Amino acid sequence: MRADTIQYVVWDWNGTLLDDTLACVSAINTMLTRRGVARIDVARYRAVFGFPVIDFYRQIDFPLAREDWDSLAREFHGLFLAEPSIRLQDGARDVLEQVRRRGLPQSILSASEQGILDRMLGDFAIRDYFTEVFGVDNLHGHSKMALGQNLLQKLALPPEQVLLVGDTLHDAEVAQALGARCILVAQGHQSASRLEQAGVPVVANLTCVVKALACALQ
Repeated sequence: MRADTIQYVVWDWNGTLLDDTLACVSAINTMLTRRGVARIDVARYRAVFGFPVIDFYRQIDFPLAREDWDSLAREFHGLFLAEPSIRLQDGARDVLEQVRRRGLPQSILSASEQGILDRMLGDFAIRDYFTEVFGVDNLHGHSKMALGQNLLQKLALPPEQVLLVGDTLHDAEVAQALGARCILVAQGHQSASRLEQAGVPVVANLTCVVKALACALQ
């Protein structure tokens, strides 16, 4: 076995394992409509969404100057969590099972608030796939860089043996900062053309992640 063979898989949650892009767009559009601002479509959302999330709000001309950010975050999450379109990505459960059968432990590293993250994993009955679940302690969507450092320290593995799977450029930034390997999935919150700027493998869906993982383990 090569020294850099993948020994651990770390998953992003929103947009990667969770299919919630439409729910986010719907929640944002409700907030925009309430303020008399033009709505956005999924293509526009995926073209401009990023971290920190407050920069995304600026990109879509959200009237931040007269808003309280904490209140906005609560408003968004209230609308988002009520969206009926939230579900697991196609094949997510099967992919998690395939990775487990390969003997690879798995964790989640997410910019979602820890309580919301724990509740969703329980609702979808997939918590048992993960040895660690790292979420944040707020609703602000800033960054998960420090969280990733904490997770890597807890795993006590050489970073090159850790694969981070995500759906945004921020996931690639986190992986690079940690020294971990990265695959980006182009069915979440950012378009494939944006993800390709990261210089890491970009795949169409979760099934392709398993195929790429199988090649990396050879």
